[in-house]
Amino acid sequence: MSARKVGVLRFPGTNCDRDVWQAIEMSGGQPEWLWHADLFDPSAYARLILPGGFSYGDYLRSGALAARAKAMQSVREAAERGVPVLGICNGFQILTEAKLLPGALIKNESLRFNDDWVGLRMRNSCRYFASQVASQVASQARSAHVMRLPIAHADGRYYAEDDELKRLEDNGQIWLTYEKNPNGSIADIAGVMNASGNVAALMPHPERAMADWMGGHDGLSFFMHGE
Repeated sequence: MSARKVGVLRFPGTNCDRDVWQAIEMSGGQPEWLWHADLFDPSAYARLILPGGFSYGDYLRSGALAARAKAMQSVREAAERGVPVLGICNGFQILTEAKLLPGALIKNESLRFNDDWVGLRMRNSCRYFASQVASQVASQARSAHVMRLPIAHADGRYYAEDDELKRLEDNGQIWLTYEKNPNGSIADIAGVMNASGNVAALMPHPERAMADWMGGHDGLSFFMHGE
């Protein structure tokens, strides 16, 4: 396994895959396509990324059909082995539908598609993604540090039942929160992690904020290798 080899999942309707590919290359990684209909060897990759888009046209529910694709069997095995897995936007929806992350993504409170830039605060650090941000900012000031990333979603409102939300808070699984909530997400949640911390996802698009000419470079840290 190459220490820099990153598998990028592709489903019918995925449309941010090329952006993610280039983001991985910009951060020194070696991307490789993984097709939804194929199983793959989880041990061959240092990490996996599920990009944004509209997998299967968002029919039924966003991410619901992709979560049942054959490749997700290998994603699940990889997650169980401790391989870092990152979901972005539709990738977040897929991971919740696959029960690899808690909660659900539902319609924005406005019932409209939301395309904008948002401020994000890191509630708890993830050792595999954006860990450089956590190391650069003093622990006591981490939640005060604001990152700027773009969003583009209609079903981005994070929801969890009260008991599940309490578990997320108690276990430090709330990864990122919105500075100003754009979609009605419970507790302003923009990203969460699993209990082990190797599966993480967020609704904003870090791959669209890799350089100043794109509007900001805060997305770069999400693709840099932490451990």
